[in-house]
Amino acid sequence: MAKKTVSLVLSSGGARGMAHIGAIEALEEAGYEIVSIAGCSAGALVGGIYATGKLEIFKHWICNLDKIDVFSLMDFTISRKGFIKGEKVFAALKNLIADCDIEQLSIPFSCNAVQIPNGEEKIFTSGSLYEAIRASASIPTVFTPAKIGENEFLDGGIINPIPFNLISPTVRGEYLVAVDLNGPKSAFIAAPVKAKKESSLKLPIWMSDYQKKFSNYFYSEEKEEKPKGLSSVEILNFSLDLIQDKLSGMVIMQQDVDILVEISREQAGTLEFHRAAELIEIGKKKMKKAIKKAESGH
Repeated sequence: MAKKTVSLVLSSGGARGMAHIGAIEALEEAGYEIVSIAGCSAGALVGGIYATGKLEIFKHWICNLDKIDVFSLMDFTISRKGFIKGEKVFAALKNLIADCDIEQLSIPFSCNAVQIPNGEEKIFTSGSLYEAIRASASIPTVFTPAKIGENEFLDGGIINPIPFNLISPTVRGEYLVAVDLNGPKSAFIAAPVKAKKESSLKLPIWMSDYQKKFSNYFYSEEKEEKPKGLSSVEILNFSLDLIQDKLSGMVIMQQDVDILVEISREQAGTLEFHRAAELIEIGKKKMKKAIKKAESGH
């Protein structure tokens, strides 16, 4: 029997993007064939690597990183534009999986970023895969803007966190499938696998200025709400998150999506990549449930 073909849309969402891996695995196990991919930020990372045919290599690598490993991949910088340069992690990715041009991928792939200062959406359908992913994943206040030539780019999620409009017009699957990592609190589920026992992370003294910034992204534990005293960075991040959540919901409502998976924003912190194995299982579990619902007609 011919496989059911899918056009897949993967949203932004930091470390929650590892749930995209599990969602893809569930699709394949159910007999679906992904024929085109559009991704934003974390969705660009997972979708782009999947299109190289080497997602399993990436999965093995990311699932074996503990909290200290993740921290060691962060090249901190003293900059008002962001506190992580991002060069170190992309160097590690290139050693793991070689860079290539997007147009050479066996599956049509595209991702987006925001060019600054004009604020226009840049859609990547050609050129270096890793340059495109780095641009798409340049989370404001976290990573410094990506630079390609003379141009600088920020995370595509600022204006288009779940980019349905990027799906290839020439290669369309029978089914439109989307994974939204900016879902509501009600989409939260308990971790299906036990987290690894880890030693507490201690930052060096010289990193004291970054400690608060870092903890805001590295921990997902619900914090006591503070109606007063939020820093300008915290207010900015809260505002960006809220805009992305609302924008994602509005865009999804306008689409005729056949299978939709929602991962709660509270499922993991932006930089909690050490929880990859847990998030992959969550993505797989959610996708299996969504497929069953779609195929049963309910």
